[in-house]
Amino acid sequence: MTETASCRRVAILTHTGRGEAVRAATRLIEGLNAAGIVCALPREDVADLGVEGALVEQLPLADGGAASVSDFELLVVLGGDGTILRGAEWVVESETPLLGVNLGHVGFLAEAESSELDLICRSIIDRSYRVEERLTIDVSIRAGSPDRADGDPDRGGRDDEDAEVIWSSFAVNEVSIEKGARERMLEVVAEVDDRPLSRWACDGVLVATPTGSTAYAFSAGGPIIWPGVEALLLLPLSAHALFARPMVLGPSSHVVIELLEHSATDGVVWCDGRRSVPLERGQVVHVVQGRHRLKLARLSEAPFSDRLVRKFGLRVEGWRGSARLAPVLEPVGGEPRAG
Repeated sequence: MTETASCRRVAILTHTGRGEAVRAATRLIEGLNAAGIVCALPREDVADLGVEGALVEQLPLADGGAASVSDFELLVVLGGDGTILRGAEWVVESETPLLGVNLGHVGFLAEAESSELDLICRSIIDRSYRVEERLTIDVSIRAGSPDRADGDPDRGGRDDEDAEVIWSSFAVNEVSIEKGARERMLEVVAEVDDRPLSRWACDGVLVATPTGSTAYAFSAGGPIIWPGVEALLLLPLSAHALFARPMVLGPSSHVVIELLEHSATDGVVWCDGRRSVPLERGQVVHVVQGRHRLKLARLSEAPFSDRLVRKFGLRVEGWRGSARLAPVLEPVGGEPRAG
């Protein structure tokens, strides 16, 4: 059966606490409705936006605040990275791509700005966007075995591999293990691919994705990793150690962080700064490549370097193009030369 515009459905998530987001969402809904596309929003958003009509649906939310959007062709999120990360929780286990519209500050996860609503609306109507997949990470907390209590570097692999999983979640940007008491330091031992790597007295440890390399990990001194690179980033935070450099790991690496029994404080595990759980001394955090990929809708073919320049306001004055783009270069104070 041929799909018609009347049965097309798009889900919309808005940061309704921002007037600009409310106005942008209202305009977008009007434009999509005019093309016969149904827009579905959480019940409270429908009330906050004041939209109604035959082509506006209420999107039921589960107890945790997430919505099932697997039956929608697209989820459009209007807000900053925090709102987009909330939207990622809705779509990560589905085939539905997410299109982020930035109304925050840097907005690295967003594809477009609110000033580009006409382009956004037309791209959705025409389906003239491409889908880019991003690596995620899965995290679990398990009880440590008695053999691990002293952080013995010669124990030879994980004794807790079959231990009961106490808590599990996922992250798009990063998993952070942070200290529970501000005035104390965590004492942890890090393990990669069944072998001990290092022991740190530190404020915390990050395991980030390439997507997350421009977020918390960037602020903590980590490298920027291009989104197309398959990798994990391991980064100790303010470690009192000679070896405490950011490390880029293979995508299939299994990272284990054990909070030692004699640590001066318990810890907290955060996923994307949104979901957290206490980490007790002796417990072990396992981080691996995620089972699911986040699908992001892209409107532009511009390279990631252009995104860096735009988002960070990097200075590029004086660039005169590569040989491929500018075959003739003007030297300073001289004759033109071949590129």
